Amino acid sequence: MRFILASGSPRRRELFRIICPDFEVITSDADESSIPFSVPSEYCERLAELKCVSVAGSNTDACVIGADTIVCVDGKILGKPADREDAARMLRLLSGRSHHVLTGLCICVEGHVIRRSFCDTEVTFKDLSDREIDEYIGSGDPFDKAGAYGIQNGAARFCRSIKGDFFNVVGLPVNMLYEMLLDASLL
Repeated sequence: MRFILASGSPRRRELFRIICPDFEVITSDADESSIPFSVPSEYCERLAELKCVSVAGSNTDACVIGADTIVCVDGKILGKPADREDAARMLRLLSGRSHHVLTGLCICVEGHVIRRSFCDTEVTFKDLSDREIDEYIGSGDPFDKAGAYGIQNGAARFCRSIKGDFFNVVGLPVNMLYEMLLDASLL
């Protein structure tokens, strides 16, 4: 079977390669603003489904995997920062407290959704000084990541604890997706 990852994320591609070394990447051009905010778990699942279905519609001969990762604190979603000030705002919000990283997953086969789920991981950051935030933003790392940080890069030094799947925080819950694909007899 042909596998397609409906994501442009380089981290997600690297992690998906652990499960399936031979796949294509086709990014979705679906309008994510069409999904109204709801409960965070439902929201990230619906975003993953939107991406998956938009690619699966023209690739009915493939198994298409969609994923979307969000960061939530106080019931608010932190997306990718718009600029330096937005990144600093997000990092200050995460400083010294816990937040949740959720990744929605969706699998389509023959153009139809066959599985949909989400993974939730709790991450706790240490108190961050203004200097730490400025230096981290200066590294450029925060700008293409939900919540303005990459746990696998410079933000690792801010992480006090992780409860749940580390790879989820990177952008793809490898074990959960692997189990979903096995359960659907796709691997």
